[in-house]
Amino acid sequence: MTGLIIEGLHKTFFPGTVNEIRALKGIDLTLAPGEFVTVVGSNGAGKSTLLNSVAGVITPDRGRILLGGVDITRLSEVERAARIGRVLQNPLAGTAPSLTVAENLALALARGRSRGLRWALTAARRRRFAEELAQLGLGLENRLDDKVGLLSGGQRQALSLLMATLQRPDVLLLDEHTAALDPRAAALIADLTNRWVRQHRLTTLMITHNLEQAIRLGDRLVMMHEGRILFTVSGPEKQALTIEGLRQAFERVRGQEFSYDRAVLAH
Repeated sequence: MTGLIIEGLHKTFFPGTVNEIRALKGIDLTLAPGEFVTVVGSNGAGKSTLLNSVAGVITPDRGRILLGGVDITRLSEVERAARIGRVLQNPLAGTAPSLTVAENLALALARGRSRGLRWALTAARRRRFAEELAQLGLGLENRLDDKVGLLSGGQRQALSLLMATLQRPDVLLLDEHTAALDPRAAALIADLTNRWVRQHRLTTLMITHNLEQAIRLGDRLVMMHEGRILFTVSGPEKQALTIEGLRQAFERVRGQEFSYDRAVLAH
């Protein structure tokens, strides 16, 4: 079984104009099944373009993306929906506030399936949802019939994480999913994410501006800059890494002072 393979990915926005932006310049990145990779980089590094290319929101100009051994490069976002889970930055974006917790989970369970398959809330599904929610440790199993709009930002993001992984996708994409939360909720969701990914052995690609999280979470850290991967670090070297060490590594590779706009050292 193979995980996620990204080969020679290029993407240019507004080519041939004064506004041309070369967002990706030949990205090569492989995630083994169950591997958790964090990606950092300043604004304009290409992190979001990379994630959106995997998700199918953006079609790359060149290169290919393989998921589980299948080339998904030209598949639409809808066509790959059943195989990819994604948690967005805004807790409001991943859930339907006017529906109940159970109804949101039922919709997530039906994602990528034929429209003819109803998402009825059977007793068996309600039991499954309650069991899954209980694993989050937030008491949401007792709020199946509450409107999601009544939940806090952290609770909604925890629900979004469960919704994104309910079908155990081939890859989980985390798009700065703690950035919009207050520090306490962000720490809770970061810890929950790490536990959930490990528990279910989810192949995970996470982009973040939070350097502390990028170092602490995951098996491997990737730093991007101006559309390229500068370096990666894993194993004992990553475990011993500090924010200052990351800054020094950047300066060694680039030969310039580390300047990280919007970097959050300890969210």
